[in-house]
Amino acid sequence: MTTNAVRREAQYVGRAARAALRGPGRERDLVVQSLKAAAAALLAWLVASDWLGDPLALMAPWVAVVLVQATVYGSLRQAAQQFAAICAGTLLASAAQALTGDTLGALALSVPVLMLLANWPRFGDQGIYGATTAVFTLASGTVSASAVGHRVSQAALGAVIGVAVNALVLPPIHLRDVRENLAALAREAGDVLHSVAGDLREPEWDAQSAAGWSSGSARLERRLEALRSARGWSRESLRLTAGPLRAVRRAPSAVPSEKEDERWSGITGHIRALTRTLAVAADENRTPAPPEGSALRSYAQLLEWIGDACHAESRRLLDGGDGTRPDGRAEEAMRELHGRLQEGLRDHAAQGPDRTAVLGTLLLQAENLWSEAVPRAWRR
Repeated sequence: MTTNAVRREAQYVGRAARAALRGPGRERDLVVQSLKAAAAALLAWLVASDWLGDPLALMAPWVAVVLVQATVYGSLRQAAQQFAAICAGTLLASAAQALTGDTLGALALSVPVLMLLANWPRFGDQGIYGATTAVFTLASGTVSASAVGHRVSQAALGAVIGVAVNALVLPPIHLRDVRENLAALAREAGDVLHSVAGDLREPEWDAQSAAGWSSGSARLERRLEALRSARGWSRESLRLTAGPLRAVRRAPSAVPSEKEDERWSGITGHIRALTRTLAVAADENRTPAPPEGSALRSYAQLLEWIGDACHAESRRLLDGGDGTRPDGRAEEAMRELHGRLQEGLRDHAAQGPDRTAVLGTLLLQAENLWSEAVPRAWRR
């Protein structure tokens, strides 16, 4: 078990390293940010210890390495939060030491208060640095007005260096993540539809098949959440940086419109509804019955066409160009399939309302999917 886990981790690291060497992407961005953080720490130590000769130079590189964040705006926001937390920790620890005259008593007096302050929303996720700074302050054994001044000034120096390195050296711009997540969402939507189509062609499909479809639908939901997160990062990464980048002729690359997010959110919802309907139809303990015969085979073909359209959209998002609409023959084939399914719906009406209701629902969901995946394709 342990050997397999180590092997998987080694393979993951190897893939990430190859991706970073191969070209621009998330892996290379992580390498760049990591090296920038290390450079900010080294520069802060050099300035604080060697140039300024400060005996408490630890604070400057500590703050600098933390503040090389995923966005320039994030670095500035967290710099303000962290500096405030460090000031609070230093001042409270020093006051507690002066009041109690004992390190243990000062810790008991200051750390609980600082841990409560760490939950204050104004500190964001930087509040914990108040308590850790108090521990470092009291553990160093030098609690005086001069030591407090050194620590606060070193924190300010580290914050300035960390933010400056992040803003001036290859400022992070998270636009590629939006495109990659959109393309992955389109590709995975096509994969789910192909998987459902393949299962529907089998002589029998049951609750186990339905569980696989539901799992695929859940993966799409997670990918959609990743897309929303990437969109948020892309917005934040352009705050404070878009103007300077354009000024030096490094205009940010175009990113897909937010309407694309809404469109693929709708497609994900339609796939979720479709897999739910099929799961209910596959349940032997439920009344709705799945369609049979040629209607089911035609429906599988319809889903496969829609899956192909999703894959084409994925390639378009990654490589550019159109690809939104299929050629005329593909549209004609889709209309023919749609007509056959309409005839199957009339045939199923003679077999009872349950099968008719299921096929009608599935057909409506497929039409919704096709109209989203290939706009205007159903217009004659």
